[in-house]
Amino acid sequence: MESALAVPRLPPHDPGTPVLSVVDMHTGGEPLRIVLAGCPEVSGPTLLAKRRYMRQHLDHVRRRLMFEPRGHRDMYGAVLVPSELPDAHLGVLFLHNEGYSSMCGHAVLALGRFALDFGLVPAPAAGTREARVNIHCPCGLVTAFVACEDGRSHGPVRFHSVPAFVLATDLMVDVPGHGKVVVDIAYGGAFYAFVSAEKLGLDICSAKTRDLVDAASAVTEAVKAQFKINHPDSEDLAFLYGTILTDGKDAYTKEPTTNICVFADEQVDRSPTGSGVTARIALQIHKGLLELNQARAFKSSATGSVFTGKAVREAKCGDFKAVIVEVSGQAHYTGTASFIVEDDDPLRDGFLFK
Repeated sequence: MESALAVPRLPPHDPGTPVLSVVDMHTGGEPLRIVLAGCPEVSGPTLLAKRRYMRQHLDHVRRRLMFEPRGHRDMYGAVLVPSELPDAHLGVLFLHNEGYSSMCGHAVLALGRFALDFGLVPAPAAGTREARVNIHCPCGLVTAFVACEDGRSHGPVRFHSVPAFVLATDLMVDVPGHGKVVVDIAYGGAFYAFVSAEKLGLDICSAKTRDLVDAASAVTEAVKAQFKINHPDSEDLAFLYGTILTDGKDAYTKEPTTNICVFADEQVDRSPTGSGVTARIALQIHKGLLELNQARAFKSSATGSVFTGKAVREAKCGDFKAVIVEVSGQAHYTGTASFIVEDDDPLRDGFLFK
């Protein structure tokens, strides 16, 4: 019996439904499920067009991989696709419990390792200590720098963001259950509302996660209802992704500042949120609380994991003054899997528990 079970084989399944093969990773506790095979071709002349096509025609792939019973409501995924940009090594579509993100920093950190280890970029020359991986995200081209040894990833990864900028500061919104609340809105590849948890009567470090989620979600819905998000490059990027509650420690300090990100459909990021760190640094630069090349540590209140970040140079995004932000963190592999479907399974496309 032991020798028979040791031979890998698939259980009974619908032969007409492609097997979805994946590699699972995590960055600071936040999962990433990378699709290796089984996703039908994603059509479209541009990455944003491919994102629209996937949403309209292939959403069952997202649901099967993100939802229970194969995933959970906080699962995150990536589908790799060709890019129209000549400098890109790969293009990526990000998947979550509600749909498709424009940027994901924890995923970029993991994909940097994955791209090097799985041969998606040229093998680095002998003695190279850091490999460059150009990843085309829906928000634009993001460059990851992967620490390596003997041609394999080894150690942390850092990335340089798209131009990050502040859309609004000191925006007063009426949040049900909390009254008038002042928030800031900044972009780090995706738009976030930022507010100190203390303003909502919560301690970021000791409050129950459910209470933080409820408060952050209330802020998100209030901002969506009362403020129009605009992006100078594309309407596809003009949406509020979520709310990041902070410890209010925006002025520079050597100690980590703590936050929690609640995005999509009340999904909780286990990491400090790479695109959120990007946006928060842009906000701190905008307010004069941080200088170029001044590094800060950002800690997740969910897991205690830490990313570091700094603004490395000034940039522009439309008429907005912007910065390019470098974010660093550590990703790890957790396993591989092959997901199948049986044709008589009424829950073949998954479900979500709330």
